[in-house]
Amino acid sequence: MKTNDYPLTQEEVDRFRSRNYNDDLLPKTQDKRNMGVKNFFTLWMGSVHNIPNYTAVGGFIFLGLSPINVMLAVALSALFVSAFMIFNGKAGSKYGIPFAMHLRSTYGDLGAKLPGFLRGGVAAIAWFGLQNYTGSLALLVIIGKIWPGFLAIGGGTEILGIGIPGLISFTIFWALNVLIGLGGGGILNKFTAVLSPLIYVVIGGMAVWALRAAGGIGPILAYNISDATSSINPIWAYLIIFNSVIAVWAAPGASVSDFTQNAVSTKAQMVGQTLSLMVAYLMFAFSSVVILIGGSIHYGIQEWNILNLIERWDSFPAVILAMSVFLLTTISTNATGNIIPAGYQLTALFPKHLNYRSGVLIASVISFLIMPWKLMANADSIFIFLNAIGAVLGPVAGVMIANYFFVQKENIDLDALYMDVDKDNAGNPYHGVNKAAYIATIIALVLSLSGQFIPALKGISDISWFVGFATGFGIYLLLPKATSKAVTTKQVENQ
Repeated sequence: MKTNDYPLTQEEVDRFRSRNYNDDLLPKTQDKRNMGVKNFFTLWMGSVHNIPNYTAVGGFIFLGLSPINVMLAVALSALFVSAFMIFNGKAGSKYGIPFAMHLRSTYGDLGAKLPGFLRGGVAAIAWFGLQNYTGSLALLVIIGKIWPGFLAIGGGTEILGIGIPGLISFTIFWALNVLIGLGGGGILNKFTAVLSPLIYVVIGGMAVWALRAAGGIGPILAYNISDATSSINPIWAYLIIFNSVIAVWAAPGASVSDFTQNAVSTKAQMVGQTLSLMVAYLMFAFSSVVILIGGSIHYGIQEWNILNLIERWDSFPAVILAMSVFLLTTISTNATGNIIPAGYQLTALFPKHLNYRSGVLIASVISFLIMPWKLMANADSIFIFLNAIGAVLGPVAGVMIANYFFVQKENIDLDALYMDVDKDNAGNPYHGVNKAAYIATIIALVLSLSGQFIPALKGISDISWFVGFATGFGIYLLLPKATSKAVTTKQVENQ
């Protein structure tokens, strides 16, 4: 892959700003890009070692694979994730553009609004609220262990359908997440730089504990689950694990340009993200299986919720430290995958009225008002809704990558992309809706969701992200793309 970056000048940025674009949507010149290999290396560490990911590994064990095969499948998943992140992040690192403009280069200025809203305005805000609530439950445990009387505040009285201690815990944790979101990439870089070494220490310590508690690595690798799905084809089990892992990255991977636009170079984001995800998943693959199985052996139960295992520990300081690290990883995941994209997307939808910070505040308030604790009370409707939102992101990513690499040939005409919003843009190739992109996305979305409604196609549900991505990618390349070819030609002529 070529990594020669576009030599953006301040004169170009000033010209685009005069066309009524705020600073959050403008491309970044080299002097404003501050994320090197080290920054990208630490960026995703917290997003890998989070509570839902550890719980998912318990589900992988139930597929019937041996523990060593679960480790191998999870580790190999990093290859798919890192490839997805660096390829879809190249437009951002080459041109310094955020996801909103990367999306516009694929779907058109009007066409980008729907997938952008689904990514940043719906999925991100909903997940931000839900992850805040999940994290607040862990915070509630910590507060309760330090101050047991806290759990009795209000005597069972509920406000908005939640107990007073729970509401206080949620508000505190929500506020912490909002502060990180307001700080944007700069604060997040510092936060992840401190968090990543702490993760290594705590997770490494937990793995050592689990090995000792289980009597060594032998009993862990020999562990069998009696009610596992032993009849499943091992190759299919591997594909299910690959799909589950990469599906976690469907949202941040689609909007990864919001981070790669800050890369000092395309090479830096490629090397940094690859090392980050490979190292993180190698450690995660080993530690998750060892901790969950080792703890289950030690306590004589099958326990796949890592927080429940931590609560059983006798050491109070160890419980507080481990729970705190998982809380911090939730904040990191929430920032990178939810509130930062939400802030940028609301800015893109209302560029004359909002900037990044006001977008973050609006998204944060909405995430509180939707009362995620009530959404959590009906798990089926939540996951049907969120899975539907997530399913569209596989096709979107497939179309975006197909468009950038095979239609545009890695060339974007910035002057056309940052069109004058107050003029007639009828002749602009990025104006309106890219119908081919929409057709490919819709067909791929229908196919990726078909397993939910057609029993004969149930298997598609297990690999829905891959189906959606591949279908969107393939169909888009087969459809007429005269508009995109015109963009490529114009860009080449300008260079």
